[in-house]
Amino acid sequence: MRAVTSGAKPAAGDAAGSIPVPSADIDTTVASVARVYDCFLGGKDNYAVDREVFQQVVQNAPQAVEIGRINRHWLTRAVRFLARSAHIDQFLDVGAGLPAAENTHQAAQRMNPDTRVVYVDNDPVVAVHGRALLEEDERTHLVMADLTDPDEVLDNPTVRKYIDFDRPLALIQCATIHHVPDSKRPWEIMQRYIDRLPSGSYLALTHFHDPQDGGKGTELARFIESVFNNSSMGSGFFRTRAEIESFFGDLDIVDPGIVRLCDWWPDGPRLDPHETVDDVLIGGVGRKP
Repeated sequence: MRAVTSGAKPAAGDAAGSIPVPSADIDTTVASVARVYDCFLGGKDNYAVDREVFQQVVQNAPQAVEIGRINRHWLTRAVRFLARSAHIDQFLDVGAGLPAAENTHQAAQRMNPDTRVVYVDNDPVVAVHGRALLEEDERTHLVMADLTDPDEVLDNPTVRKYIDFDRPLALIQCATIHHVPDSKRPWEIMQRYIDRLPSGSYLALTHFHDPQDGGKGTELARFIESVFNNSSMGSGFFRTRAEIESFFGDLDIVDPGIVRLCDWWPDGPRLDPHETVDDVLIGGVGRKP
């Protein structure tokens, strides 16, 4: 997705940018997952309540500012791999969030201009930007649906129109399922998605990770988790490696496996030095036989 600039003035107390004047559907008293993530990416599509959550994290753990960059760079690498090496030409990006640099459709369509991408989100600010997205090209679309209801997502008329479920597709769940609490049965949610994917399809998933190392990694994970869950955003769960691996079910895991995002380089070794923040994000790509 790409950012668009609204002609409206920003909300009182918020910096000038592309964020629209709040409507009845946008609650600026509660932090939004999409808008807080936008803060971590250095974006402008957020309100003071979102920046407050971001600042609580980075003022006490400055390296945590890299979370957005690490996750976004991994997404780009994964999409390029899927489009180029796995020859996937249709992507369903669930929990897509706000526009940022090198979005899924841009990365995929650089590999194959005919690739179709459908974004899914339920944040009203994302919907505002989606109006421009719909005009960008006929192969890129946005639908509003709840990612915790796989059938609602997969049976959406727009999804069915532009995604051919008789052929392999890529399901992107990048930094999404870690906002679903255990009480909502996230493993059952992911299994339902997998069950409905056509054979030959791929799942690309990233997740907050508690390394349980008894050291700086766990300390950072639990600090960020505490801030997120005690804020008005109210979600952001750091799970163990075993818990995260189980989201992939019986999929065949693509090399290099379910690893730290900084180590997921199918085409070569990582180049950046290791930091503690690298330990709190893991993910991978799985293929349905």
